[in-house]
Amino acid sequence: MNRPIIALTCGEPAGIGPEISLRAAWALRHEIRCVLLGDAALLAQTAFDIDPAMRVAALSIQAWRNSGLPAFPEDCLTVIDCPVAEPVRPGRLDARNGRAVLQTLDLAVEGARLGQGGFAAIVTAPLQKSTINDAGVAFTGHTEYLAEVTSTPQVVMMLAGGESPHLRVALATTHLALKDVPAAITEASLARTLDIIDADLRGKFGIDRPRILVTGLNPHAGENGYLGREEIDVIGPALLAAQQRGIDARGPYPADTLFQPKYLEEADCVLAMYHDQGLPVLKFASFGHGINITLGLPLIRTSVDHGTALDLAARGLGHADHGSMLVAIRAAADMARRQAEQLSVASKT
Repeated sequence: MNRPIIALTCGEPAGIGPEISLRAAWALRHEIRCVLLGDAALLAQTAFDIDPAMRVAALSIQAWRNSGLPAFPEDCLTVIDCPVAEPVRPGRLDARNGRAVLQTLDLAVEGARLGQGGFAAIVTAPLQKSTINDAGVAFTGHTEYLAEVTSTPQVVMMLAGGESPHLRVALATTHLALKDVPAAITEASLARTLDIIDADLRGKFGIDRPRILVTGLNPHAGENGYLGREEIDVIGPALLAAQQRGIDARGPYPADTLFQPKYLEEADCVLAMYHDQGLPVLKFASFGHGINITLGLPLIRTSVDHGTALDLAARGLGHADHGSMLVAIRAAADMARRQAEQLSVASKT
């Protein structure tokens, strides 16, 4: 595990995913072995246009399944070829290529399930949800899809600030309309969410006793019931039950005052109730260097904190920042190494 093998899905081929994937994988090639999943011809041409010294070796899906990954030298990037159906035009979406994008995710999960000799983790470049839906596949997002294909009943989306070890924000709900959020927050769902956060902060991040600060749903955390009772009737009881299970979860706190250094320095994670309650703060503080981590999966998955940036892709190479991808790959590798160490210790006891 000194040089873990990471599956890197290159995302929407018309966006910045291929470029940032290549740049990050090439920069980290001596410490992490990234196996890129995408259209091999597109990636080879993009690599040459970025730097003629960047070497790419393509492998067919069947060859990979039959013989595994060949031992290419460190100065050569491995690509598992997932061919697109139509030629890619940067910045221009084509629904006919949606299924090829989805195939990269399926193959990454397949490789991560192989155990020893397979992928130690998955890192995903941004994709365009609309393209996959327009291809005839119902698709809400990476997080939900990975939960479905791994038969995971509940996962938790967490974003982490690239430059601050104290800035981790998990979500009690993800891609929901605001009107649907209150009904989705129940004692049972919060219990599962807190259990997942606590377990993965211990197992994947090596934090012995995670400290979780939890926001309220309503302004001023409900103002003692005057601005809503969810804090009294749902969130508070869920926190009390979690504390009785040994989880250090505190709150509910008003979201408008919680995100201050004096509070965050005492926390390993903040649990926000909905998408736009917690993520704007994190993205303001670390956009372009933050990462997305899916907790609760039977595998390690990280991602960048931004989208496909079709406008940048249309302008040509050299305009996209691959900083978030670098952080996502390093974080996935760190978690993979830590998990391997824990398994090694467990096998000796």
